[in-house]
Amino acid sequence: MRKEIGRALTEAGFIVFLFYSNLLMGEFNRSGMGNQKGLLWAVEDILTPSNFAIALIAAVIGYGVVEYLRKKL
Repeated sequence: MRKEIGRALTEAGFIVFLFYSNLLMGEFNRSGMGNQKGLLWAVEDILTPSNFAIALIAAVIGYGVVEYLRKKL
């Protein structure tokens, strides 16, 4: 049971990490303002409650899909 919970938290955490790293990279694209306003501004811009909610929802869905495929295959 503990192993399953640990694996779920690890996989969900990795999905959240990928989500936020993608947002941060987007701030430094040609269309983003990160190059002009700096790293601290970019981090503050992406760390919002709505982004966190989206990341958690995506992590739960992603974990569910991975577990489904793991058991099916």
